[in-house]
Amino acid sequence: MMGRLSKIAGQQVTVTVDDDVNLAQVSHLSQGMVPAVELHIIDKRKISPDQRKKIWALLNDLCNYTGDVPEDWAARFKYKVQLDFGVKPFSLSNCSVAIGNYMILEILDFLFAEDIPFQTKLWDSLPEDFPRQRLCLRNRTCVICGQPHADLAHYTTVGMGRNRRTIDERKMYFMTLCRKHHQYQHQVGIQAFCQQYHIKPLKLSDDDLLRFKILTNRELQKLQENDRD
Repeated sequence: MMGRLSKIAGQQVTVTVDDDVNLAQVSHLSQGMVPAVELHIIDKRKISPDQRKKIWALLNDLCNYTGDVPEDWAARFKYKVQLDFGVKPFSLSNCSVAIGNYMILEILDFLFAEDIPFQTKLWDSLPEDFPRQRLCLRNRTCVICGQPHADLAHYTTVGMGRNRRTIDERKMYFMTLCRKHHQYQHQVGIQAFCQQYHIKPLKLSDDDLLRFKILTNRELQKLQENDRD
């Protein structure tokens, strides 16, 4: 469903959609609960030379490991961006900033998943926004320094008198931190830590909670059954 952003007042956003809203379909999709929506702002800015340079640096790192041709991998990742993000065919010479970020994230996601080493400085290549946090959560790398095998940190502290077995992960906000940064976060407090590093922990969809192995299917089904009780 497409529309236009009509008004912003603090956390209140008004969107005028292009077509009439089918309330029956909305109710069906949200299973009778208050529906959650995702707001995507179409980025009209063009890819920067720095973004393009980082993309080809990462591709060269990949091909130094595999012995392949960078242009071949570029075509593969462009196709994957089209599939995963629902964008039309594009050129790296004049695509948007957002698509350039998607391309970087797809390449890094592959390098993480295949454990392929690369020389390009990681955190100079990651977009400073929501996709970066998702990438770190998916691969359990520290959102601050990029160290692997990071802890899953909750914005609302788990423990401290709370029963972990009764936590509803659907209501939590997450980030991934290495042990050093996780300990520092506890020392200075979560709010001060997030302000210092300009982090906004993420609240995840049910699909992402399963995809990132935070919940099992059985655990999610039990939480959904509790909603109906």
